[in-house]
Amino acid sequence: MATVTGFEGLRHPRKSDMKQFSELFEPLFLSSSDEARRQAAAALSQCPHVPETVALQIGSAPISIAAIFLTRSTSIDDKTLVAIIRSQSPAHSTAITRRENLSPQVVDTLVERCQTLTSMPQQAKPAQLTPSEPVRTDITQAAVMPDGDTLRKRQLREEELRRELKALALANRQAPTQLPLLQPIDDLHEALLVRFARGGEINLFASSLAAALNASPLLGERIVLDVSGQQLAAVLHALTLDRADQLFILQALYPHLGERLGGTTRADVLIDTTDPVTSRERVEAWLRADRYTGEDTVHEPHLAADRTADPRQANVRPADIQHGETARKRRSFGR
Repeated sequence: MATVTGFEGLRHPRKSDMKQFSELFEPLFLSSSDEARRQAAAALSQCPHVPETVALQIGSAPISIAAIFLTRSTSIDDKTLVAIIRSQSPAHSTAITRRENLSPQVVDTLVERCQTLTSMPQQAKPAQLTPSEPVRTDITQAAVMPDGDTLRKRQLREEELRRELKALALANRQAPTQLPLLQPIDDLHEALLVRFARGGEINLFASSLAAALNASPLLGERIVLDVSGQQLAAVLHALTLDRADQLFILQALYPHLGERLGGTTRADVLIDTTDPVTSRERVEAWLRADRYTGEDTVHEPHLAADRTADPRQANVRPADIQHGETARKRRSFGR
């Protein structure tokens, strides 16, 4: 997921970046768990630039992993789609028919695939007859249609299949399937959030939070920039994060929430006063607004670079120390 997140952050990747990502992605994808591969496929389905080899590898995965990528990704070319239709299961072809825009080449390949699957049971049917079944020799059943009529009937059937597939593609374009805006966080994203919060890697934390919400990086940064911690607490509640992890993340990112208030802390009070139902409604409203405006908005990072030292310690950056020494030398020289 870190490799995928880093590649998504490239606005205009070069050929060398695409090649390097292809070489890194293949072994990582094969050695990862099904849940991690499903998360990677969902993240890359929104990426406008995916290498052809990576798209073919994800599209050839089991349908439980490749479905969302085959349905939503706009970076798959017709050549890759045709190869997947001809080499994978009928479930992969069904997922491709749900895409918004299908070229004539892809439609023809789907029709060919459908005809092949339809003719296979008919060819296997005579072999299933048992010798005990009587063979009827009625004149009406012995009649055979002329070759011209058979060819014409086959052509009509092909045209009918074409119209059905085009109508299905048009219906899916007009009424796309509505997936839930917010889903509970999985173990992988939860572990990444805790890890980046522990290390003070605020940029990676914001990117992982946006990936867990299936939102744009801009929304993840806006949530983290709320220094009161209320927005992040609402998001962690909506994602059904474990309470201990919520406390750790809030206190690691916002040190003032770790102050004691009697027998508790400010983070405990914030979590106890956050309503789960209201939090879910707020986060869903943010996600709807983000999807409405996220496509036309250019992402400009607002967060500073990650610090290697403890984020709770102030004035420990090397740049500040170096600047102070330089100023001290200048004053000595002036004297």
